[in-house]
Amino acid sequence: MRQEQVKAAYEYCRQVTQRASKTFYWGSAFLPSAKRRAVWAIYALCRTVDDIVDEADANSPRVGHLRGANAPAQSLDYWRYALERIYQGSGDDSNPIQCAWMDMLAHYPVPLQATMDLLNGVEMDLTLNRYQTFDELYVYCYRVAGTVGLLTSPIFGYQCEEALPRAVELGVALQLTNILRDIGEDARRNRIYLPQEEMERFDYSEADLMGGVVNDAFCELVRFQIARADEYYLRAQPGIALLNQDCRLAVSLSGTLYHSILDRIRLNKYNVFTRRASVPLKTKLATASQQWVLQQVEMRRANA
Repeated sequence: MRQEQVKAAYEYCRQVTQRASKTFYWGSAFLPSAKRRAVWAIYALCRTVDDIVDEADANSPRVGHLRGANAPAQSLDYWRYALERIYQGSGDDSNPIQCAWMDMLAHYPVPLQATMDLLNGVEMDLTLNRYQTFDELYVYCYRVAGTVGLLTSPIFGYQCEEALPRAVELGVALQLTNILRDIGEDARRNRIYLPQEEMERFDYSEADLMGGVVNDAFCELVRFQIARADEYYLRAQPGIALLNQDCRLAVSLSGTLYHSILDRIRLNKYNVFTRRASVPLKTKLATASQQWVLQQVEMRRANA
């Protein structure tokens, strides 16, 4: 591949990341340039396959003509085939995501199985729009987000294998945060990711959710979900110290900023139907400054 082609491919992935996730993009800015490009490639793939399901529209030119009920599944099958080819070194370098991945894999041992698990998770949205228990929901969270921790860990670099389950827990925490933030948006797509048995436990009906009802039962239900997400963030925290030093700030900052979305939900009085919980720029700047100072203190202690 020509260097100009690789550079353009990474630029495409950067634009996808910047457009689709301001929080993730903000955190990636604190990575070394090579690792930053690599995680953009990871995110661009995640965004692309997610859009296939969300928009029922294939982004690949090879399958972009497909229409009808089977089109998203066929598009995901295309990406399974494409990823297998990429790992064999024979991907389509005219596709910017594939081009970036082929270059990335020449530098980082990103696991193929995690990419297949990711696609299996995305495909769940084609057949499932309700989850009876949290155990069922966890499978989805692991596949669509826990796998991202496994995909990015080889890029960040880590000191021992214990970093991997921690990375999965951080991914699950981020996905649980997404679910809470997007309750209203998902409901409009006839998707409910809150476990059905927990909705019943808090006496909050599906009709209430579809109607955007914010009552005491809903607030208690969301507080329960937030507490679960908090626990996953807590369990993921020790994994950051196991990463290479040059990536700890970016991962810590991304996790902290995403975690603060839960605070915004509380500040919005749990109204996730008409108010989107987002992190203001001033909060991002303050958090980045605080995280950087904490990292400098830790580095001085380690070198003392």
